[in-house]
Amino acid sequence: MRDAALLSHQSVLLVEALAALNLRPDGRYVDATFGRGGHSAALLAALGPEGRLLAFDRDPAAARCAVERFGGDPRFAFVRAAFSQLAEVVAERGWSGRVDGILLDLGVSSPQLDDPARGFSFSQEGPLDMRMDPTAGSSAAEWLEQVGEIELGRVLAEYGEERFYRRVARAIVAARRQAPVVTTKQLAALVAAAVPTREPGKHPATRTFQALRIAVNDELRELRAVLPQAVRALAPGGRLAVISFHSLEDRMVKHFMREQARGREPPLDLPVTGLPTGMTLRPIGRAARPGAAEIAANPRSRSALLRAAERLT
Repeated sequence: MRDAALLSHQSVLLVEALAALNLRPDGRYVDATFGRGGHSAALLAALGPEGRLLAFDRDPAAARCAVERFGGDPRFAFVRAAFSQLAEVVAERGWSGRVDGILLDLGVSSPQLDDPARGFSFSQEGPLDMRMDPTAGSSAAEWLEQVGEIELGRVLAEYGEERFYRRVARAIVAARRQAPVVTTKQLAALVAAAVPTREPGKHPATRTFQALRIAVNDELRELRAVLPQAVRALAPGGRLAVISFHSLEDRMVKHFMREQARGREPPLDLPVTGLPTGMTLRPIGRAARPGAAEIAANPRSRSALLRAAERLT
């Protein structure tokens, strides 16, 4: 019987993502963030016998799910790896410059949030882990034990956009002098006590948990690395679709797509005329957000934003 978390998982902006990818039944596609396979299932349903789907995820639970759900489908292949390895994996399969669509669904999947053992959520007691791949790297608890107060404050301010980053960093460092901060509830209580005001409808630890998760998983570096790799992997006319969940990710995606669409202007100090060169992407439509019905069915989708672009020749 399938895991209950898998059954309850809802892929965000599913219809919009499929439309953005402009699917061809015989195309080659990459789901760079498999999660629990919601987007992959929809992609496979739209592909014909000649279509192919390559999926990535660094979470061992996602790898198990991929085998259980689609291991018998000859059109499907799964690689347990971070999506920053996209260029390498695609090249090994002879797909460089031949991919018809790449989907990135950033952030944490619902099954990860709902599992207390993963430590992503402040609403349930669990070990303070937060790693996308719990077999590699340092947990959030280990990271908090060694980080300096100034660096912790920087991470909270930059990655969590936390107004009271100095207060929170000071409180965490003071607390760990007495005992290590090792559980989600312990950290959430520390932050709640340190933050003097509340944002309506938002737990005071929300921004701190986001910041630590991004730091522990090096998420912004991963995203910065994969975007140019995705462009090189796409065939002319291929589509890149990215679903982000907070302003840092979306800003990076938006600026990248704009830069690739703008190309390189001729130097102003040289007698050169003509149009910009090196343009690689054409943005497709406006950024898409979930509708009221999707938000009502899946409140976690409310901050999602989808941007898409097409590879130029």
